[in-house]
Amino acid sequence: MLDPRAALPFPAAVHPDASPAARLTWDSRQAGPEVAFVALPGERMHGNSFVEAALAAGAPFVLTDLDVERAVRVPEAREALFTWARAERARNGLVVGITGSVGKTTAKSYAAAALGAHTMPVYNTMPAIACFLIEFGRSERPLVVEMGIDRVGEMAELVDLVRPDIGVVTSIGEAHLEALGSVEGIAREKGVILQGRRGLVSTQASPWYPGAATYGFGEGATFAGEDLEVTPEGARFSFRGVPVSLPLASRVQAEAAVLGLALAQGAGVSPEEAAARMADVQVPGGRYRVHPGRFTVIDDAYNASPLAVRAALDALAAFPGRRISVLGRMLELGETERELHTGVGAHARQRADLTYGVGAFAPELGDRAFRTVPDLLADLLTEVRDGDVVLVKASRGISWTPERRAEEGVGLDVVVDALLREREE
Repeated sequence: MLDPRAALPFPAAVHPDASPAARLTWDSRQAGPEVAFVALPGERMHGNSFVEAALAAGAPFVLTDLDVERAVRVPEAREALFTWARAERARNGLVVGITGSVGKTTAKSYAAAALGAHTMPVYNTMPAIACFLIEFGRSERPLVVEMGIDRVGEMAELVDLVRPDIGVVTSIGEAHLEALGSVEGIAREKGVILQGRRGLVSTQASPWYPGAATYGFGEGATFAGEDLEVTPEGARFSFRGVPVSLPLASRVQAEAAVLGLALAQGAGVSPEEAAARMADVQVPGGRYRVHPGRFTVIDDAYNASPLAVRAALDALAAFPGRRISVLGRMLELGETERELHTGVGAHARQRADLTYGVGAFAPELGDRAFRTVPDLLADLLTEVRDGDVVLVKASRGISWTPERRAEEGVGLDVVVDALLREREE
């Protein structure tokens, strides 16, 4: 329990009625009898505007600069939160930080399973990471933290907060180019996670980090999987003589499993135990989740970059039957976005039998090009038939209005939902 009356690593005035909580949140809608609320400044509103709502929901305490009931009153709640997080993180014996242009969440899921670790939820902002570290920092189990960035200097801030014992880079490719400028800039910013600590990088990312220990498949990897076989049923390989089987997985998942095995070896976990744990991994929705049935739907619609789309298309090509790609716009690619969409579309035409594009750059992405998602669905649902395999992938554009999402062809989770409904009818 998080006891506000215990020795806090920052000066605070604690209200007499403040009581321990199981965890913290910066979202007042999640506050409740076991969940305390942290009132942080936001882009549009300050968390102080929601303190009363959190208290009404039963929050055991609120971290705020207001003089209110059950307050843990501090001059600045954000800095107090981060100070608390650093103090709790220091109590843990093994923290793994994972970054990369693509594959962070998948790698996090397999690494956490292999280590038997606590891991971050999908939402990985700095406040979310801070709350996670406060809740689990003193656990005897390791911690695995996903560390995504989209601006210069952000990784240095994250490293200062998380202070990972091991830093991992899963991949380097075109993502967040608008803010980070170039692939070289991306590699430089993400590489901050490796400075001054043990590091592991994938074989794909290794050219950017000479001398770093590597994981993956192929000769030369420090931690290498062998005899990889990928089929529609999943991926199989061996790691230092131990067989590994991952149901409904692609090469990307297999590479994440090699990372998990490498981390497990360093932590003293047997490869047999780690492999058994990873066989049961379920990645969050939208990240290469295969839905078999009378036609197969590959839900990879959570997000997209050129590197990630090419990997998904390569996985699609391994399936029997008619292969259909449904691709939408990739965001934050800067001035080269048309060129990058054209390249991805060319790859789709090599890997799929029928290609769809929707929204901006639809003609570049597919032979069947549609302006909006409803227009796309009207054609796709009449076209798909038993035995087909349909890959759906695009960026999310979660801050956009529903109308603009439909117009620009982002957030194709609605296409996945429609396909799954159609399959059941």
